[in-house]
Amino acid sequence: MEGGGGSVTCGSWIRRPENVNLVVLAKSRTPNSVIEIFSFDPETTSLSPSPLARHELEESEGAPIAIVVHPNGDDFVCSTTSGVCKLFELYGHEANLKLSAKELFPLNDVCQQKCLAFSVDGARFAAGGVDGHLRILEWPSLRIILDEARAHKSIRDMDFSLDSEFLATTSTDGSARIWKAEDGVPVVTLARNSNEKIELCRFSKDGTKPFLFCTVQKGDKPVTVVYDISTWNKIGHKGLLRKPACIMSVSLDGKYLALGSKDGDICVVEVKKMKVWHWTKRLHPGTPIATLGFCPSQRVVLTTSGEWGAMVTKLNVPADWKEWQIYLLLIGLFLASAVAFYIFFQNSDSFWNFPSPSKQAARPKMELFGDPQSDDQWSPFEPLDM
Repeated sequence: MEGGGGSVTCGSWIRRPENVNLVVLAKSRTPNSVIEIFSFDPETTSLSPSPLARHELEESEGAPIAIVVHPNGDDFVCSTTSGVCKLFELYGHEANLKLSAKELFPLNDVCQQKCLAFSVDGARFAAGGVDGHLRILEWPSLRIILDEARAHKSIRDMDFSLDSEFLATTSTDGSARIWKAEDGVPVVTLARNSNEKIELCRFSKDGTKPFLFCTVQKGDKPVTVVYDISTWNKIGHKGLLRKPACIMSVSLDGKYLALGSKDGDICVVEVKKMKVWHWTKRLHPGTPIATLGFCPSQRVVLTTSGEWGAMVTKLNVPADWKEWQIYLLLIGLFLASAVAFYIFFQNSDSFWNFPSPSKQAARPKMELFGDPQSDDQWSPFEPLDM
């Protein structure tokens, strides 16, 4: 998709409060780059042919290089090649969407911010520069929590943990560090061997087992390494993409992990079994994938590249249970239990299942002691004198 001209540099899903999924795309072109918002049609798995809203950047602001959307779906931040970070706000509904922009003052006239991230709870914002400068800000007050000029040689990737407690960052020199998001205190530098370079990082998001996934280049062999965040020790690794990855993403519910390669392939992995369920080769032939993001409510991914633009791809993964299917299953189990109980009751010799009087008269009397004619002299409910 290259509507409107220009090369798509980055993009992201927007989960709106009214349960509508939109897509924001940034396009680099001469003389002015643009930010555009598109609607997403889940029935056809496609984006709208024309944007719902559009903003044109000033020529002096440069071309967009990164976009991150706030969890509330009302705001997003875009960084540019000129070192400018702009805050965009969305107003209105899909039929009448408005887009406004303003300066993000703590990040004006800084080095290019290649990595941007919001914490899961939306209370923290982090930006990492190509010069290795790391900043963590409180949101929306923009109070500076951390301003570390020498966090890394050059920041390559970053991600917040599900509980928003930790921030993981990786460097172009192969190192990775963990920071406390609340106060910016460094926690640990991840251990690695001399022949290993940690490149990308994503925390698990399923809320069960707290892991950190990292792509690691071990010599000429790319692997995905899993760290236990309670100890920050390695607990295993596996070759998934089988080629160097340039981007990684985790689905909103944490069930799937996606990797994009430098030559345009993507693979999607089920986190629970670390099994590849979907693999698309040459999705963006011969070009690195710049954006890789899961749709918030569908098993669909958004990918972008400078040459091939933006694409939405439906994943070949097991279908999720819908809410109405779960309720239908529960009702079915209840009815099956009721039928089973009724059949069991009808065929059992229950104490309360009294026989009819006619059947009682037909039963033979038990003659265990004495003369059967004396049965009427005994009462089964009175004491017997011995």
